[in-house]
Amino acid sequence: MTDTAAPTDFTNDPSATSWVESADGHPDFPVQNLPFGIFETSDGRVRGGVAIGESILCLPASVDLLGDEAADLARLADARDLNALFSKGARAVSALRQAVFRLLTDGGRKGEAQGHLHQADACELHVPFTVGDYTDFYSGIHHAVNIGSLFRPDNPLLPNYKHVPIGYHGRSSSIRVSGTEVKRPTGQKKPAEDGGDPGFGPSERLDYELEMAIWIGEGNALGEPIPIAEAGRHIAGISILNDWSARDIQAWEYQPLGPFLAKNFNSTVSPWVVTMDALAPFRVAQPERPEGDPLPLPYLLDRSDQETGALDVTMEVYLSTKAMRDAGDEPHRLSRGPMTAMYWTAAQLVAHHSVNGCNLRAGDLLGTGTLTSGEDHGKGSLMELSNGGKTPITLPNGETRTFLEDGDEIIMTAFAERDGFARIGLGECRATIAG
Repeated sequence: MTDTAAPTDFTNDPSATSWVESADGHPDFPVQNLPFGIFETSDGRVRGGVAIGESILCLPASVDLLGDEAADLARLADARDLNALFSKGARAVSALRQAVFRLLTDGGRKGEAQGHLHQADACELHVPFTVGDYTDFYSGIHHAVNIGSLFRPDNPLLPNYKHVPIGYHGRSSSIRVSGTEVKRPTGQKKPAEDGGDPGFGPSERLDYELEMAIWIGEGNALGEPIPIAEAGRHIAGISILNDWSARDIQAWEYQPLGPFLAKNFNSTVSPWVVTMDALAPFRVAQPERPEGDPLPLPYLLDRSDQETGALDVTMEVYLSTKAMRDAGDEPHRLSRGPMTAMYWTAAQLVAHHSVNGCNLRAGDLLGTGTLTSGEDHGKGSLMELSNGGKTPITLPNGETRTFLEDGDEIIMTAFAERDGFARIGLGECRATIAG
């Protein structure tokens, strides 16, 4: 991987400190991060805020402390979602984030601002946007090869994969924030033998999918594609995404039109939107394609995007069973891998999505697809880890799993680390299977 990080600014300065005591050295939310989210206090008020250490700074309450332009933007966060704020575009959000950074690093203003801080663990967090549309891509090539090999051992990748970003339209109404239980879905399943009748009942092959969420900020007009060189400014930021999958339901229904009930019952996102400004030190060159792979078509190819369009973010998945929690055992890590496993950059996904004139809107969610590292310890789903359910995984307490059982909790984390910069975390994306 070529080390060609994007330009940074004063908000990425690793020596910067905050008067918020819990911020300095925080593994996820130091002052160099300042992700945006929607929080609810005990009195039922729902507003936009910024995570700082173990606290949340209320944006609309801080308007008088941020300066004129930033104040106008902070007022837009007096809402149940971040759509209006992020629709103003990347430059505007950058200006607001910089104003918040100045406020939280100026010790002389502690007395003015500390009253607008809320203890994060006393607040309820919400999905950060009202999601109008959700598109799930299939950009993890190692996952695509692994899954394809289970069904087509001699031809795991279909011929279009390396030419066009593959995706499908998902269901936005069932997107839920981290911490929300997942009810096991019911549906039809493939007949036990050819010519037999399909089965019906709760999914017995329920799986997680380790993905990242790419949020759209500024949109585009219907009929006006977003050029690849401009796609980056339409990205609001990223979160962690678990796009749950019922493998037995999917195996019966996915042909000829693709995923349906096996995917639309629930998708879980982490609550904080980490901006591209916070991730600037961790933007790196897109991994070179293997020899013989085709170059992207011109509408998907931009030199700057190839040099700094990938994100050096590490992702992890942990499993905690009911028996483990009852015994006080720590969650067991199932996999760990990099976001650079994407065959396409985030900007390429945006450019492709709009090339036909599709209008993206603030709050639209693009899933990367399951991201598998290409190593045994970096497989992004149980389908891969258990070899399609043929090889059970043995947990430290002796329990085994091929797919998820009732009471199982999946915890996903993600973070970016690089010498000379503060660690930036994305928090957690967790949910328990309720049955």
